[in-house]
Amino acid sequence: MSWLTRVRNAIASVTQKETAENLWHKCPSCGQMIFTKEYEENLSVCPSCGHHGRIGAKKRFGQVFDDGQYALLPAPRVPEDPLKFRDSKKYADRIKAARAATNEPDALLNARGTIVGHPAIVGVQDFAFMGGSMGVGVGEAFVAGIRAAIDEHLPYVIFTAAGGARMQEGILSLMQMPRMTVAVAELKEAGLPYIVVLTDPTTGGVTASYAMLGDIQIAEPGALIGFAGQRVIEQTIREKLPEGFQRAEYLLEHGMIDMVTPRRELRETLGRVIDYVAPVKAAA
Repeated sequence: MSWLTRVRNAIASVTQKETAENLWHKCPSCGQMIFTKEYEENLSVCPSCGHHGRIGAKKRFGQVFDDGQYALLPAPRVPEDPLKFRDSKKYADRIKAARAATNEPDALLNARGTIVGHPAIVGVQDFAFMGGSMGVGVGEAFVAGIRAAIDEHLPYVIFTAAGGARMQEGILSLMQMPRMTVAVAELKEAGLPYIVVLTDPTTGGVTASYAMLGDIQIAEPGALIGFAGQRVIEQTIREKLPEGFQRAEYLLEHGMIDMVTPRRELRETLGRVIDYVAPVKAAA
């Protein structure tokens, strides 16, 4: 094989790989290959099976707020790597990698905007940032979002997506559960709505605290919602769990959530909910 042929084949291989990665998205549920542009235009929902893909905070803000317009709230500064934790990698290196991959300071961002004309503060957890894990940074951001809502007399809407507490922060991560629960209580004492949108997946200590305290509990279709994993539960109770256990539709059927709403209808649904629970502020 000549030098020119090897170069030509190498260029073709690289071009083909980049084209496939850029142009196509494979649905993790049904395996259907979808044009990336079509997938994004459909709000990262598979047009074939309706699987709702995981999306980041800024993309979520763009979908939820009117005309995609919003203002990010400043991310609170917190001590990084307070325990100097290391497993196979340094925790500090994991944080740097997550920030580089997501272009976000931590797993929870807050923004201010309007939803169908109703002003609101919205927080979004990004599962792409270390599994959306709940650490000190997430706790501080959540409390900051709640306090901004109280100061401005606005509803607080939280989109949850997490594998639970951040193990690299040990007891400090678990301490966020009562802190965030108290913040929710303060919001309710102020007479302001707390609306939770459960997305895939919402598990562990997040489910055991602020994710299940909403005045209204909404979930996206097919979202995995629970505390312990299905395999752990089956091993503990020594029984086979029913089909669809811990999925949004199962939880709706058993009264744990109020509604399951497709992503395309979510902004309008949130607007109606805010109108119902905060009619005075919405009319102002």
